[in-house]
Amino acid sequence: MTTKVKAQKFRVRRTTRSSKSAQGVAASARTASAEKIVKPAANQATLGPDDKLFDTDASADGFGDAPFPGSAAAAAAAAAASGPAGKGTGKRGKVARSVDLSAADGDTTQDTAMQGEVTPADEAAIDAEIDAIRREGLTGRQLRLARRVAQKHGLAVTSDFDAVRLLRKKGIDPFQRSTVLDLVTTEGKAPSRELATTGEAKLPKTVDNKSTLPSKDILERLTRDGEISQIQQDIAQRRRRKMLLLAARLAVFVGIPTILAGIYFYTIATPMYATQSAFIIQQSESPSAAGGGLGGLLSGTSLATSQDSIAVQDYLTSRDAMLRLDADAGFKDHFSSDAIDPLQRLPKNPTNEQAYKVFLDRVTIGYDPTEGLLRMEVVAADPKTSQEFSDHLIKYAEEQVDQLTQRLREDQMKGARESLEDTEAKMLAAQEKIVQLQEQLGIISPDAETSSIMAQVSTFETQLQQKKLQLQQLLDNDRPNQARVEGTQGDIRRLETLIADLRAQLTQANEGADSLARITAELRMAEVDLATRQAMASAAIQALEAARVEANRQVRYLSLSSRPVAPDEPTYPRKFENTLLAMLIFSGIYLIASLTAAVLREQVSA
Repeated sequence: MTTKVKAQKFRVRRTTRSSKSAQGVAASARTASAEKIVKPAANQATLGPDDKLFDTDASADGFGDAPFPGSAAAAAAAAAASGPAGKGTGKRGKVARSVDLSAADGDTTQDTAMQGEVTPADEAAIDAEIDAIRREGLTGRQLRLARRVAQKHGLAVTSDFDAVRLLRKKGIDPFQRSTVLDLVTTEGKAPSRELATTGEAKLPKTVDNKSTLPSKDILERLTRDGEISQIQQDIAQRRRRKMLLLAARLAVFVGIPTILAGIYFYTIATPMYATQSAFIIQQSESPSAAGGGLGGLLSGTSLATSQDSIAVQDYLTSRDAMLRLDADAGFKDHFSSDAIDPLQRLPKNPTNEQAYKVFLDRVTIGYDPTEGLLRMEVVAADPKTSQEFSDHLIKYAEEQVDQLTQRLREDQMKGARESLEDTEAKMLAAQEKIVQLQEQLGIISPDAETSSIMAQVSTFETQLQQKKLQLQQLLDNDRPNQARVEGTQGDIRRLETLIADLRAQLTQANEGADSLARITAELRMAEVDLATRQAMASAAIQALEAARVEANRQVRYLSLSSRPVAPDEPTYPRKFENTLLAMLIFSGIYLIASLTAAVLREQVSA
């Protein structure tokens, strides 16, 4: 931090003053400067020892009673020390430094200083040079270094920028390395003013050979420092020992097992090949089901076949599927071969439970309810074997899908077929009854027979009416012809008898045969029964067709979205991931064991 010089600046007017006025101004300046120097000393004299510790007098410059190097007071003290010959020079230097601040070069500014006059042009030039130095963007360190170099060369400066200006004016670069090194080499030397005031010769001091022992307080402090140092060393040694023990435990319980696991995964483990496949179970859609209703809304979504998908997934991971796969493709023989490492190999002649555990590890089936997809992964030691296992499992899945709806379809079709067969049998019986009635009665159509008899009755009744009219005409004569009257009356009797016989055939039985009315009723009942059986047969046929359509709609299809393809690179083991997972597992076990041991130790010690 740079302490600013608190010296009064003097502005010398351009107007010429008398010598007496100039001396008065100089005397008043010296008096003011002396007052400024003496006043802080008086204030410090009035303060106590405790007050001086926190004295923040604004007039203090940081040098105490000593004058600031390069100031007018310092120059006056140096002139007083050098003798009377320097008084005039000191007075002239005071005015000269306040104007030009380059009293060390008294030859160039001596005339102006003695006259006490500075032109405004010189003052403006100095301000312009300082402004130019400000615009250079010098750092605080460079400015402090320039002030120190200026003090070394005995230059009186008013600011850091003025120090740079004066050094450059003398041809000295304050930032050159040689200048800085020269400053460092002379830093430990006493100031030149001390050499000027010291006139006596400096001789070496005498050395007292008397041994001086340290005081009791010093001995106690040294002892306490030694004990603290010993405690710190013990703590550091204990910490190093604990760190070594921790490293050893980590190496034994985490490092070595992780290394062994990595060796197994990288060198010993048999590479396994995984075959990926995906399939979906679909349901056939019919126009009647898609017409409306909740079934029509869900018929095309995965919710309609979610139960079938879950059933197929459960079957493919069952023991039945494992046994069929072993019988068809030799699952047990493949995983008990010597080509597989001992940790993954099945023993010779393994049981079904042992094989089933390996089957669950090597066959993974997942169901995605949002998409309705079944994803299957089959792992084997050989790519072709893995693909073969996948093909067999997909075939089992197709068979299982067919079996899921086969019973439902058979039940629906069985009921429709039985109903149709019964209706057809009854329809045939009704038809046979009609034929038997026709054969027994000798009448093919009762309606035709009735129509024929009624036509004859109508004809005979017409003739009867004519005969009656003819008889009435004969009887209207005064002397009718008896023979014609009797003949007409005979015709009328015969027609009435014939009409009565014909009507009797319709309603009365004759010679062991039923009446035509009964025969007509029986035939009509048989015909109605036949028509009913025919309608029932037609409905049964329609029901059978609907059952066939419904059964076809219940059919499920297994569609492959991703066929199994044999991989050309091993999928398992994932060496780095498995090794990292083993390290995490061992670290977790060690952490849990350490926490448990610490808790037990704390409980026992408590």
